[in-house]
Amino acid sequence: MRTMRAARIHEYGDTSVIRHEHVPVPAPGPGAALIEVAAMSFNPAEIGLRRGYLHELLGVSLPYTLGWDVAGTVADAGDTGLNVGDRVFGQVEGAAADYVAAPASLLARAPESIPLAHAAAIPVAGLTAWQAVFEHARITPGQRVLINGAGGGIGLFAVQLAKHAGAIVTATASPRSAAAVAGLGADEVVDYTAGPLPGDMDVLLNLAAVTEEDAAALAGLARTVVTVATPIEGGTHFITRNDPEQLALIAALIDKGELTVEVAETHPVSELATIHLRAEAGDTRGKIVLTM
Repeated sequence: MRTMRAARIHEYGDTSVIRHEHVPVPAPGPGAALIEVAAMSFNPAEIGLRRGYLHELLGVSLPYTLGWDVAGTVADAGDTGLNVGDRVFGQVEGAAADYVAAPASLLARAPESIPLAHAAAIPVAGLTAWQAVFEHARITPGQRVLINGAGGGIGLFAVQLAKHAGAIVTATASPRSAAAVAGLGADEVVDYTAGPLPGDMDVLLNLAAVTEEDAAALAGLARTVVTVATPIEGGTHFITRNDPEQLALIAALIDKGELTVEVAETHPVSELATIHLRAEAGDTRGKIVLTM
């Protein structure tokens, strides 16, 4: 029996529950392909999963292989119509492993213009930003948009997509993220630690977890409020939908040079527990890619 490495949890708890184990290589069923994983990326919400906060929402059963974002090459195409060697990416559970079996319907062709490992930074963050900008806020040219939490993985995509939609973007970021946010096209970058945020906006995209008091203050800053983190009264709160067609559109923008994938750090997947620990301490920013 062929085996592979996988980062799994057998119980909920602190970072010590993350185990790196040898498990059987999965066999893809009908409509699925076996993907040799080049990289996955870390999403802060996985901390909640590891702690046991999301098991009912996500229907998690233990043991559970971590990782939601995958980029890799097709090792076994099965009956999918894909070809062995195809570069693919997508939002797929169990990405923190050497191989993952994934329905072809969840996969998109990886952008050709960036390293394959960097494509792992796209799915959850890119889809969340896309749906916030185009589906929920429905941003149109000339609108004044405030993006709270622009220095995070979602925010770096949201700034670019809002500009792509023709918005005038004001972005909040910490001093350590300000240069990256400005470099991606924000018209103004505001240090959220230095004072109140600007108001009278057309749209607020809230991408940061905030206190109830701050949520109440944010509610009055724009006529349309969309939040992917803390719910805000009167605003639209949504959970990201997995949509490979949107991933294909994002990949096309990347290959046209109209969208940049910012990878803040790259580490081997053996350091996954360390990344979880750092994220809990607030010591991470942007997208972190973990290579196999």
